[in-house]
Amino acid sequence: MRMQQKIPALIHQTWKDTDVPPEWEAWADSWRRRHPGWGYRLWTDADNRAFLQEHYPWFLPVYDGYPEAIMRADAIRYFLLDHFGGLYVDLDFECLSPVDDILGGHELVLGCEPEAHTRLLLARQRGFGRIVGNAFIASRPGHPFWAHVHQQLVGSHKSPSALDATGPFFLTRAVDCVPDPASITVLGPEVLYPEVSPYAAELFGPQNADYERACAVHHWSGSWVAGTPVGPRTSVGKRFPFWASQELHPLADGMLSLDAQRRRWASGAPAPTVSCLMVTKDRSSTARRAIRCFRAQTYPNLELVVVEDGTDDALERHIREQGDPRIRHHRLPPEGRPLGELRNEAVDRATGPYVCQWDDDDLYDPERVETQMAAILALGVDACFLARERLWWPARRKLAISCARVWEGSMLCAKDRLPRYPALRRGEDTPVAEGVVRSCRVVSVDAPELYTYVCHGSNTFDESHFAEHFDVATEIWAEPGAYAERLQAMATRMPIEPKDIAHAEMGPAALACVQGPQTAVEPAPGPASERPRVLVLTPVKDAAAFLPRYLESLRALDYPREAISLGLLEGDSRDTTRELLQQVLPGLEAEYRRVTLVHRDFGLQLEGPRWEQGVQRRRRSVLARARNHLLSRALADEEWVLWLDVDVTDYPADLIQRLLGARKHIVVPHCATTAGGPTYDLNTFVLHPRAGTLNWSQWLRDGILQPPKGFGRTYLDGLRGQGLVRVDSVGGTALLVRADLHRDGLAFPCFPYQHLIETEGLAAMARDMGATCWALPDLEVLHPHHVPDPAGVGAMSPS
Repeated sequence: MRMQQKIPALIHQTWKDTDVPPEWEAWADSWRRRHPGWGYRLWTDADNRAFLQEHYPWFLPVYDGYPEAIMRADAIRYFLLDHFGGLYVDLDFECLSPVDDILGGHELVLGCEPEAHTRLLLARQRGFGRIVGNAFIASRPGHPFWAHVHQQLVGSHKSPSALDATGPFFLTRAVDCVPDPASITVLGPEVLYPEVSPYAAELFGPQNADYERACAVHHWSGSWVAGTPVGPRTSVGKRFPFWASQELHPLADGMLSLDAQRRRWASGAPAPTVSCLMVTKDRSSTARRAIRCFRAQTYPNLELVVVEDGTDDALERHIREQGDPRIRHHRLPPEGRPLGELRNEAVDRATGPYVCQWDDDDLYDPERVETQMAAILALGVDACFLARERLWWPARRKLAISCARVWEGSMLCAKDRLPRYPALRRGEDTPVAEGVVRSCRVVSVDAPELYTYVCHGSNTFDESHFAEHFDVATEIWAEPGAYAERLQAMATRMPIEPKDIAHAEMGPAALACVQGPQTAVEPAPGPASERPRVLVLTPVKDAAAFLPRYLESLRALDYPREAISLGLLEGDSRDTTRELLQQVLPGLEAEYRRVTLVHRDFGLQLEGPRWEQGVQRRRRSVLARARNHLLSRALADEEWVLWLDVDVTDYPADLIQRLLGARKHIVVPHCATTAGGPTYDLNTFVLHPRAGTLNWSQWLRDGILQPPKGFGRTYLDGLRGQGLVRVDSVGGTALLVRADLHRDGLAFPCFPYQHLIETEGLAAMARDMGATCWALPDLEVLHPHHVPDPAGVGAMSPS
């Protein structure tokens, strides 16, 4: 039987330095006064990093890579308590009485935040029934929960919000999924969190705090988020300008507060059902995104009516998989009916007294419907429009706030006051909006962030129409830094993912490849005798164990062997690789169009792990030189070069056809550890939209960038299901390059090129030559993690 360990009498608090703000000094002193026999330690930022360096150095890449200081402040408490044990409390926590009684007999003690916090927007979106606070934690040293937490920290470190990456939302999930919860004590809010945050009090009204059972109280100073424990203030606390009219005559103007209407709903005022109406056709990619925006809405009584007259059933299957009874899909025959008629079909199928246009290619803030319905009910009007909208032109990387006008797509209107749509193929909503404004009581709310109008190249109107809106926009963000910052803020508010942004920014031509039925990449056309000549190049070293499988997979390709040439370079091997290649050479020469076997030693022998940062420049420099030497010796009249690592274990028989079918000059498949598993080749990635604002210089080592995994980058396992995607870098495990690019000078830099080297440097060089790199996330080649890398041949990222 295990003897229970006590929670040591030690208090931990943290601040950036030793100058604690005066308003918190009294609260910090309350813990020392009421626990006179306890030890006390204030940890500064410098102390925290030195502590990790000494005891948990493996976590430093994640810790240093956090984009916000609050994430580091959150994370360090989980390591201090694991190592020392004791009590961690935030500086804005006040002690009312000694905590010995609530800690006695327990190994790990946490507390729930007030129930009202679960009713806040971000908590509701995540479905939390409780929120476990991380401002008060008591633990014995070495509690097994902390090993679990450390693992979860690594898994969540790319979450853009501190709440989800390290804070209370993170801790709540960690507690909920811990394998053995028996030794964890979670106290009710009345013990540690009797007061709600000022933000919740503002939203839900004053709450009666019960201090009878409280031994401490959190004052929610929120030094990092303007007074709320659950993230930055949303539009809940804002007041929106509005102007109302009746039959074009001014009625009123002023400021609209969503808070007051929310309180009325909370007290039992009716919230009529709103029917969101989506008309779509063979555009499941953007429609899915619009459905995610619908499901994230904070307004309680909603339905989504989807009318589709296309031939692709992908969206119908997706809706069925969601299992959301609020979403009703109606398939109509593909008769080419005008958009106006289809909109009328959607209106006729709506069951709510209010209808809201919900175009399949635009983006909607979670509070869009709630804000517009609040305006309608508070002002007693028939319809609500947004006075301005956000404009996003992803292919040109531009964001803007529009001019003020009646934006038809933002209309939310009483169903019985809505005119019929004319049978037009475009512009059908303009006369309807004009009719509503002329005949109804209408309010316009100036909250442009609630609706994002997206120019994706396949809009009803052409790009010149969109350009006119940008010409008269009230604000524009087109500089890379400003654009990235605004885009990140937009993505944080909406349920859109990095892959959504990456594919939107590919532009119209590329986007057509990933939408609807065009997602599948076509094979190269023509009979086998007309297939392009392909040169397969493979550098090898200590590869005796891999050669049999490598040759077997090559022979399994169904591309005609008379169109395949081979080039292999062996060097620095200490096993029988060189002898084996000499043995199989005659057979290969008989099978394939042309075979080149090169031997060259580069003097690279690594004694330690090949992924250590200190050896990356030397290792990858040698690999780049090997690739360049092999290319110079083997390339003749071939049209394409396929770089293929010797330790890739599995790939489809039609690999070459599918890569050629992408019709791109540089393209890679997805090198994964298992079928459908995580990415292996981390040198293929898409940069995050805000990558330009990150501090990359902190990850420079020996002149090349070596950031931690995921820092500013999305890998192909996060882009599955998207067909063909543009990428910012490529790996070399499997890489198809148009031979003429190599002939024109495209090579693998063996020295830092824009702080990149080898395959990553090749991608940067290609970009400077005017070429673009592409990837097929669903075309998988496999490189299991457990396969030992042949001493530096592989191209897995050193990150």
